[in-house]
Amino acid sequence: MEKCGAFVFLVVLVAASDAFYLPGLAPVSYCRRTDKPSTPPNCQTQVKVFVNRLDSTESILPYDYDKFDFCDTRDDRPAENLGQVLFGERIRGSVYNFSMLAEEKCTLRCKKVYDKKNAADKKKMSFLVAKVMKNYEHHWITDNMPVTWCYDVQLQDKPYCATGFPIGCYVNAKGTPQDACVAYGNMNEASAVYVFNHVDLVITYHTPSTTADVHRIVAVRVTPRSIQHPAEGDKVICQAGAKPMRIVSGQKAPGQQVIKYSYSVKFKLNQTVRWASRWDYILESFHHSSIQWFSIINSIVIILFLSGMVAMILVRTIHRDLVRYNQDTAEDPQEEFGWKLVHGDVFRPPRFGMLLSVLLGNGIQVTIMSFLALIFASFGFLSPSNRGSLMTFVLVFYVLLGSAAGFVSARVYKMFGGEKWKSNVLMTSFLVPGFIFALFFLLNLILWYKGSSAAVPFPTLLVILVLWFGVTTPLTLVGAFVGFRKLALEHPVRTNQIPRQIPDQVLYVRPFFGVLMGGVLPFGCIFIQLFFILNSIWSHQTYYMFGFLLLVFVILVVTCAETTILLCYFHLCSEDYHWWWRSFLTSGCTAVYFFLYSLYYYHYKMEMSGLANSMLFFGYSLIMATLFFTFTGSIGFFACLIFVRKIYSIVKLD
Repeated sequence: MEKCGAFVFLVVLVAASDAFYLPGLAPVSYCRRTDKPSTPPNCQTQVKVFVNRLDSTESILPYDYDKFDFCDTRDDRPAENLGQVLFGERIRGSVYNFSMLAEEKCTLRCKKVYDKKNAADKKKMSFLVAKVMKNYEHHWITDNMPVTWCYDVQLQDKPYCATGFPIGCYVNAKGTPQDACVAYGNMNEASAVYVFNHVDLVITYHTPSTTADVHRIVAVRVTPRSIQHPAEGDKVICQAGAKPMRIVSGQKAPGQQVIKYSYSVKFKLNQTVRWASRWDYILESFHHSSIQWFSIINSIVIILFLSGMVAMILVRTIHRDLVRYNQDTAEDPQEEFGWKLVHGDVFRPPRFGMLLSVLLGNGIQVTIMSFLALIFASFGFLSPSNRGSLMTFVLVFYVLLGSAAGFVSARVYKMFGGEKWKSNVLMTSFLVPGFIFALFFLLNLILWYKGSSAAVPFPTLLVILVLWFGVTTPLTLVGAFVGFRKLALEHPVRTNQIPRQIPDQVLYVRPFFGVLMGGVLPFGCIFIQLFFILNSIWSHQTYYMFGFLLLVFVILVVTCAETTILLCYFHLCSEDYHWWWRSFLTSGCTAVYFFLYSLYYYHYKMEMSGLANSMLFFGYSLIMATLFFTFTGSIGFFACLIFVRKIYSIVKLD
């Protein structure tokens, strides 16, 4: 009963932590620009807007802001960490800078002229039109907060606030508005493409009670509009109902097209929102809590079912067998049957033991790294406000945990009787990481060819190689050295010299079907959470529910362990002692279902097209599935190893 109460407390504590995060940066104070010398120290008067890469839910290829012919950027870019570079974030300073509390109406920011006879202008306009039809979005940042576009959504009582806003929209040949054009009544001309060249910004701030002249920004919202300003001069018009700015490319384009980019900015006081909770209005627009709890309850039911099965086997079946086997009566000797028959072969080293030990070492490396990342993320250290921090943390700890991979791989390989320790170290260092890096490099070549901002620069690739060869590989060698120095694990029973013949197996306990069945229940625990993770990756949604994810991670580990133990026991009872690889593949098969679900997600949930998008999606999915395979496989293997060693250590043998 005490264990049950502790588990319930853990569920409540971890799930509650999904809404807790550390803001990541100290608050920035803003003051109105005045000529008085009484301005508080460290108080900024300029509100700067930074622009990030542009992306779309209909394409995996993001592009740098400078790739588009918008208003020019400035050189005062903030420092980017390794995670931001790997995710393709390219933050630049913009010309949209405002004085605190100084409102502006219908201000011209820049003017772009496109000449049909100029090849460069034609290329720029064609690129803009193509990306508007792909629904590419701006991502602006102010005071380390995303500039949000909030709009009403059916069946929701609160507006949905997206962290990006579209660069434009279009109307199809039938006259049906698409994407953002639906929200505007004056965009209904058939086969028309409109660009949003005006933004209405509302900067919400609050004033701490102790300092009346100091303000802090708590939200920045934008309303994009399309306005056809007068082509001549610098005059701009911003009244409601103005004619939208239509753009045309190709042969139908007029001789000259002029696009003027303008803005309006307002400041709004709100004393009910604290600076520390300013992200809440963005996160609360995602109504996922009820679905998350359904996922948790579904997973707990699966765990209770498996725990009951394992308890029945351990308490009833195995206990009964042990009592029966350990009866040492000379008058009525007990005949061996079931799993005891294979005691002389159960610890026979498997084929390809080197490969199995390498996969297990890399699997433990991924397992520890994932657990540490989720712990830190659940307590807010890797919150959305710390851009790129999660990826940086994962990469750094994966590199540092090379010692754990080397140690585990060496210990398992020595248990199998292996002696080629140099080959073991090299394979642990280069097999799985080498496959991932090679695939990542090939995908990066596609991004380079397409001119995407997601292409990792060559200096960053060199940094990754230095971390791999200069840090991970030596740490793997150190871990393997310590592992090989230790004595090999002694098995509780001796292994016979002649292998025992395995009888014919019924269909449902054969290796192929057993492995396929083993991945079903673990995948059933995570598929709902997997949907949100894929949404955050491919649909550019903010993922912040790391408390739920940590709980699901624990549930997944328990489910993989219990499922593998159950199937391992059934196979031993059928006198099949080839459990080493099977225990790894049984829980590792969850990664196969993971990849199959990714195929389903791509076909039914995404609107992407083109060979490059398909190759990038399946390539990155294969990388994630490979890491997931080593993680789940290692959990199943070590759970089965502990189980087998335990049951054969307490049985009396002649």
